[in-house]
Amino acid sequence: MAGPLSHIKVLDLSRVLAGPWSTQMLGDMGAEVIKIERPGHGDDTRKWGPPFSKNVDGTDGDAAYFHCANRNKTSHTVDITTRDGQETIKQLAMECDIIVENYKVGGLKKYNLDYDSLNALNSELIYCSITGFGQSGPYANRAGYDFMIQAMGGMMSITGDKDENNGTPQKVGVAIADIMTGMYATVGILGALAHRDRTGEGQYIDLALLDCQIAMLANHSSNYLLSGEVPKRHGNEHVSIVPYQAFKTSDGDIVVAVGNDEQFTSFSKATAQYWSDDERFKTNTSRVENRKILIPQITDILIQKSSQEWVTILENHGVPCGPVNNLQQILNDPHIKSRNIVQEIKSDDGTLVPIIANPINYSKTPMKYNKAPPKLNS
Repeated sequence: MAGPLSHIKVLDLSRVLAGPWSTQMLGDMGAEVIKIERPGHGDDTRKWGPPFSKNVDGTDGDAAYFHCANRNKTSHTVDITTRDGQETIKQLAMECDIIVENYKVGGLKKYNLDYDSLNALNSELIYCSITGFGQSGPYANRAGYDFMIQAMGGMMSITGDKDENNGTPQKVGVAIADIMTGMYATVGILGALAHRDRTGEGQYIDLALLDCQIAMLANHSSNYLLSGEVPKRHGNEHVSIVPYQAFKTSDGDIVVAVGNDEQFTSFSKATAQYWSDDERFKTNTSRVENRKILIPQITDILIQKSSQEWVTILENHGVPCGPVNNLQQILNDPHIKSRNIVQEIKSDDGTLVPIIANPINYSKTPMKYNKAPPKLNS
């Protein structure tokens, strides 16, 4: 069956990750996505390797980084600095429903490819601009990359081990600011499409990596706003829930995620301890207050068995838990295999390209993976 956006056409003027992540999602939903790239060079991430894919002749293809965000698109090379290139983009804009771009503020205005110029040609156009700091404010003209946004936006201040353990601020192991901005972009675009369905008018979307990074701090930002206390790094501990962290086992690490007092009672029974009868640990509030007493006791118990032994025991008692897997372990897990998370797409030259499937599972309009990440048009 056709995807939910099979009637939609997208002009993708973005590169690297945030924009391509969004347009790939739109493509997975069935939209036709035209990726515009610089002639002879293309998206920067084509060269961000190793590792690289392999061409049929055994030579290196594009970097794996490019492959993670560019399926279900076609590649067209256009030099937008030329009059012919600008006319090509204008013609496409009149045919498209959505434009996604991540040029610096004002970067497309000098070519008359900004929102006002293209909206004059197509009033139904939804135009999403992704920048580091947004279209306004003192930092608007700065370049923005994920690592620096994680630093500036507060993410690194709450990520990493505690000060008392000689911890330092750490970035998240994936470009989370870029990815979440791509997710916000997709949500924003779908909302704009719903508005257009009712009114017939397109609109402009101003999206900033820094804004998105701050917005996704969730309970940490609300804790600060309500208490005035600056959140600290807690490593693998949870600031408001105990026990909700990683523990060493005899052969690895396991995460125990006790979310309420009933689960803690079950956890106490599973470990053959009497913690839930102790006034210091009966409620989550008391456990948070007495974290430094309880956690060492749990640590001493969990180190005595393997991760799999504890997973079996705790699951039998209804205690949320799981091993700390590497990618090889989780992608070969029988549950993940049953969910068809890893799939393959055949490229134009016949090579099979492995992908991680979109996790959205529609009942009537399933995701389609018809196009492998495209070779550079020219």
